[in-house]
Amino acid sequence: MRGARTPAAALFRRVFLINGLIFVAGTFILALSPASVSSRIKLTEIPVLVVGLAVMLTANALLLRSSLAPLLKSERTTAGAAALAAQENERQRIARELHDEIGQTLTVALLMLKRAVDRAPAEIKSELAGTQEAVRASLDEVRSIVRRLRPDALEDLGLTSALNALCSEFSQATALPVVKNIASQGDRLPADVELVCYRVAQESLTNVARHAAANKVWLDMHSTANHLALRIADDGRGGVVDEGAGINGMRERAVLVNATLTITSAKDEGTEVRLVIPLPDRDG
Repeated sequence: MRGARTPAAALFRRVFLINGLIFVAGTFILALSPASVSSRIKLTEIPVLVVGLAVMLTANALLLRSSLAPLLKSERTTAGAAALAAQENERQRIARELHDEIGQTLTVALLMLKRAVDRAPAEIKSELAGTQEAVRASLDEVRSIVRRLRPDALEDLGLTSALNALCSEFSQATALPVVKNIASQGDRLPADVELVCYRVAQESLTNVARHAAANKVWLDMHSTANHLALRIADDGRGGVVDEGAGINGMRERAVLVNATLTITSAKDEGTEVRLVIPLPDRDG
């Protein structure tokens, strides 16, 4: 398309216009300035030239930085989105392989062990039964990993159901109660908003299980016409200082949907993760 502007062309135009503006302004200032330069430059005139050059370079740098900042931010956001999309695709691939390969293999092994237990002599039946339970536990663990990698409830039923299921799985795995206040959504939210919200909740609960030493967890979600707010809090040890890969990943995801992520973690007062996502106008 002839009228389309590529990012490179837009960048060239901006740099050209900014530099042109600086040179025009510099020429205009020199023309009106009482300062003059001899045909053979005198030592006393060198500071004037140096100051003028420094002013022009500084103005050029400031204008370029302010003008190109939106392009650079857009480029970082696009690159981040591509990286996280690739990560989600890899999660999907691994989940399918676990389900189709390892899950099926363990299911077949479980059926074979059941037949073996039914036919085994009494002296080895209990040992085989123990092996059967170990294989069943491994199969349950594989299924749990698959659910974490590929949130089918999110795709099929939406964010509210997916968060409820996530809280139930968390409580079953950790024996920690989760106080839920999850408002139902009338309409499905944009897919990227739902995914970011789900992954932030998932990572926050994982951090609680691993590090918080908490006795209770709260998960709240509500929305207005303008924003969606998610809060995950615990009554654990708090004092989160170092932000590892998990928290950095949450921050990167928040940027993709122009969200604000804040983490409050006073020592011995628990940790609170709050995500606020601006929503597009759904009435228009």
